[in-house]
Amino acid sequence: MRIDPDGVSRLLRCAQSGSCRECGNPVEWYARSSERLVRLHPQELPVALVPEACRWHVSSGVAHPAGDGSSWCRLPHAVLCPARPALASAPQLSGLRRSLAVRTRRLLDAGVLAPSAAPPDHPPASKEACRPARPIVQLLYVRYLASRPVDEIRCVAQTRRRHRCTATLLSPDAPGGTWTLAPASAAHGQLALLSDVMAVYSLSALPYQEQLRWRAQRCRQHTATPAGDLAIADWEPFDPLRHHEHIHTRLPTHGRRPSHGGHATRRAGS
Repeated sequence: MRIDPDGVSRLLRCAQSGSCRECGNPVEWYARSSERLVRLHPQELPVALVPEACRWHVSSGVAHPAGDGSSWCRLPHAVLCPARPALASAPQLSGLRRSLAVRTRRLLDAGVLAPSAAPPDHPPASKEACRPARPIVQLLYVRYLASRPVDEIRCVAQTRRRHRCTATLLSPDAPGGTWTLAPASAAHGQLALLSDVMAVYSLSALPYQEQLRWRAQRCRQHTATPAGDLAIADWEPFDPLRHHEHIHTRLPTHGRRPSHGGHATRRAGS
């Protein structure tokens, strides 16, 4: 367990607890050897209950997608998440999955958890179809997959009362990004995707310091303060093949004005 020496965060970089935004159940965030984050189920399970392909272990604060030779292992929360389809190769996990589903139902009944979006075979109304739940954001020449809509991304800083700041990164007194249709290029030598373009919320035109503020996920009030973080920044490096379901080929607005080359752009909030 370690603290990033280059950041103002007081958070340990492993075993940061949180809740799944889809089902509301507890998860633990760990860094992988590739520096990407992974959500693991908080408890260890006997390896006999977990398919070999789903076994993980944690060593020196880093999560590895394999067993460590012991009789216990960790597994990704996505395997158990009741908001996702059950894994056919792991019927032995159905009991634990049902218990998580019961907790999700209680959270929904209590109004603590918002109902999830309609399943793919029941698409939402056209009025909401253009608003990505997890938009692709470009800043500092890198594309990231956000965990929530752009106008709902919250500051991660700790307030004086030791609560998480409720301010959002996008505010009337701060410059916003631009929605644009960008080429859906592949990464890491992968083959190109079938779609030609995808909607990207680009912050590339903002000053460098503003992009750093977005990358640190801090509001304008906390961008220059020594306050620590109470949550991990939600940015996930975008992979066009792994995250293909989040690619949208139209802008999240009803009125779109095409520019040269058939692309279109629109300022946020316009």
